[in-house]
Amino acid sequence: MSSRHETYEGRQGGLIKSWTRGVPVEDQARKQLENIASLPFVHKWVAAMPDVHLGKGATVGSVIPTERAIIPAAVGVDIGCGMMAVRTSLSASDLPDSLREARMAIEAAVPHGRTHHGRVGDRGAWTDVPDDNDRVWADVLVPGFDAIVDKHPKLRKCNHRRHLGTLGTGNHFIEVCLDEEERVWVMLHSGSRGVGNKIGSYFISLAKAEMERWYVHLPDADLAYLPEGSAYFDDYVGAVQWAQEFARFNRALMMQATLGALRGVLGEFSGDDMAVNCHHNYVEREHHYGRNVWVTRKGAVRARKGDLGIIPGSMGAKSFIVRGKGNPESFCSCSHGAGRAMSRSKARRTFTVEDHERMTEGVECRKDADVIDETPAAYKDIDAVMAAQRDLVDVVHTLRQVVCVKG
Repeated sequence: MSSRHETYEGRQGGLIKSWTRGVPVEDQARKQLENIASLPFVHKWVAAMPDVHLGKGATVGSVIPTERAIIPAAVGVDIGCGMMAVRTSLSASDLPDSLREARMAIEAAVPHGRTHHGRVGDRGAWTDVPDDNDRVWADVLVPGFDAIVDKHPKLRKCNHRRHLGTLGTGNHFIEVCLDEEERVWVMLHSGSRGVGNKIGSYFISLAKAEMERWYVHLPDADLAYLPEGSAYFDDYVGAVQWAQEFARFNRALMMQATLGALRGVLGEFSGDDMAVNCHHNYVEREHHYGRNVWVTRKGAVRARKGDLGIIPGSMGAKSFIVRGKGNPESFCSCSHGAGRAMSRSKARRTFTVEDHERMTEGVECRKDADVIDETPAAYKDIDAVMAAQRDLVDVVHTLRQVVCVKG
């Protein structure tokens, strides 16, 4: 099979390899990719995945390998955001005709939506933290957090313990899906919540201040970077790795709560036949083209040869469990989803509740004005996205949603 990508040089110099054939890419996103690729510490090129679209700091759907420097805003503030999926022993025939009770049980078991900081009716954070969550926080996460805030006390006051095991807002979701053999899967999407946002925002501000102090002029202020050996580099690496660990535990605890809620409705079943837990907003030290570099995946999944990953569609479309092909030119990466076709504000102006109801027919989910910005047509065509990255991943399972919970 011939390669699915194209290579081009940005107007300011720097190479971009793009897996976007058959998928529209906005001009602003192309310009943003060119700005990133022009930075002198980018290793080889920037890789653009087929779900690429304009982001803050860096383009969502980009893979940025850098030598001896990291761009905090490229990692972003939803540090460690990613996906988890578990195949259960249930089949479609085990599900009731109406799945409303199942959705309500999940919504009751997992805090979701915006946090209102302890006010009555706050459904975005825990009021009473479950014992299992508290044990993970105290035994696993507190030592690392204490080490971070000892050096940076401004980070101490943030949501962390009450956010562990919660979903959040926006495109974060919990879904019940069926695969091509009618087996039931549970899949969810979330990250490091309030504490990751606080860590990301704090170090982005520090990087910007360092650029001003060093008189470094960038094509975009949000590309402010921290070089290895500088005052805050090691602290940032430690903090971002801790936030990525928080995100992984956050997903695992939500999955545990979701499976428990479903057992209360559907009866006993097992949920460990196949499980995947992967980041898609993170930075990691990796070896590519003979060099040890920092790889920032901003809305991209690691897809080394044999790696399992998750590529979700919109709430009314298909999703995919995939196996990586280890394509070196993409720095062993693939897309993290369908990618937005329009901004949230444009989606709210474009679509009606009736449109959303039609596009989510057959899916048990919210069908009100507050979720119109997540309606399927606000996203790119997931089939086109998958076709554009055939040399990055193989599809292992194709899933379709039957229940979707959003914040």
